[in-house]
Parts: sequence; structure tokens; C-alpha cells
Amino acid sequence: MTTESSSILRQERDGAVLILTMNYPERRNALSLPLRAALAEALGAAMTDRDIRAIVLAGAEGNFSSGGDISSMEGVTGVGGRERLSNVHRLIRLLVAGEKPVIAAVEGYAYGAGLSLAAACDIVVAARDARFACSFNRIGLMPDLGAAWTLPLRMGLGRAKHIMLRGQAFGAEEAERWGLAEVLCEPGRALAEAVAIGQELAAVSPLSNGYTKALLARMPRDLEEMLRAEADAQALLFTSADFDEGRRAFLDKRKPAFRGA
Repeated sequence: MTTESSSILRQERDGAVLILTMNYPERRNALSLPLRAALAEALGAAMTDRDIRAIVLAGAEGNFSSGGDISSMEGVTGVGGRERLSNVHRLIRLLVAGEKPVIAAVEGYAYGAGLSLAAACDIVVAARDARFACSFNRIGLMPDLGAAWTLPLRMGLGRAKHIMLRGQAFGAEEAERWGLAEVLCEPGRALAEAVAIGQELAAVSPLSNGYTKALLARMPRDLEEMLRAEADAQALLFTSADFDEGRRAFLDKRKPAFRGA
């Protein structure tokens, strides 16, 4: 495993899996402006790195993220608020529509923007004692970081309204039952479980997963639009070297060696 550290975001490589660890423990990994910028930069680079097949997003010292850094919000104007969102929206676009799958490893708190960040990931692994809250209205804001798009798709409109409007905390068991978390694990095991899933995803065709993510990122859409987009993407995959390798490996009863081409 290789490691590249910065003061606010740690980067490690475990084979073809990139592990990004938010490192702002004194504020439970609150999403400060520098942390948001570092995440967007790291994700942008990872999406174009052919040696990276999957990404794990975690938080340091027992918490995923407590949400926005409220200490930095004093005196924000309308123009300033729009600029803050414009900057962080790049991060959300990379998580949702970037071609590499992203797994969130949630320990401790995923509150406010921390919940939104996890919801934008493709797969959420949560420790059984993790806590979630869509608590924006407790400070007079509305859910952001794409939550009004990701949560209804994950949970259904009614459940999304329930957690957004009430703003109450809930546990990992509810998160799994409601569609916010896909995998539960014992406390302290979320990162290891997420990396294991990342290794599984790294072994399949990156082209296939990339097109799948691109298609799903354009939800919701009507059936005809979806079928057209599906046909466009699948036609390209049929002509790819990865499909040829996957087909041959299946017939030869061996593991495929995908190249992402």
C-alpha cells in the first residue's frame, strides 16, 4: 500500500483502489472549503488515472463527516453562497457521474453535508453504530450537495421528505432499511469492508462500470430516453477490447484481464 498525505486529505493506494481519508478530526471531518477543494482535486485526478479502478471515501478518527464547517459560514452573502455551492457541485458531479465507482466507508457521524456526501457515493458501507442526520434545517438551510436528487432516488420521495423535513438523527439499521446504506458491518470495520468491495469492483471491466454510472447519473428520465441511452452505451461496449476479453475468458473458463479499452 502506498500513501500520500496532506494536512486535510490523506491518499493511499491499495492496488487499484484509491483510499481518500478526510482528515479534519478536531471538527469531526467537517467539510471545510479547503477539504472540499482537496476532495474535488483528488477525485478529478483519480477519474483520469487508468491505474485506479475504484475509490473509497472515509473519515479520520472514527467519524465520516459532521457536515458543513459552520464556523466558516458567518457573513456569507447570496453571491458568496452561490459560489460556495458552485465549487462543491464539482465534487458531487465527480462522485455521481465520474466513471470510477466510489464506496463510502461510514463510521461515527454522517450529518448534514456529510450525509449528502455519502449519499452521492455509489455504495455506502456503514458501521452498525454509525449515525446519520439530514440536519440542514436545524441551522436554517436546506439540504445541499445534491441531496434533493440523490436521496429520493435512493430512498423514495416519501422517505426522503421524512428525513429532510424532520432533520432527526437515525441509525445504520434504518439507513440500510431505507436505502441509504447498502452494507452494514461491525464498528471499526467500515474501511476494510469498503476496500474489499473496491477490490471486487477493480476486477471487473472499468468501461462497463463507467458507462453504467454515466447512464444512472442521468436519472430520472422517461423510458424511451433511457432505452436510447442504453442502446448507445451498449453498442460502444460491444466493440470494446474489454468485451472481447470478457467473452473469450468466459468461454475459456478463466479470469478476464480487463484493460479499460
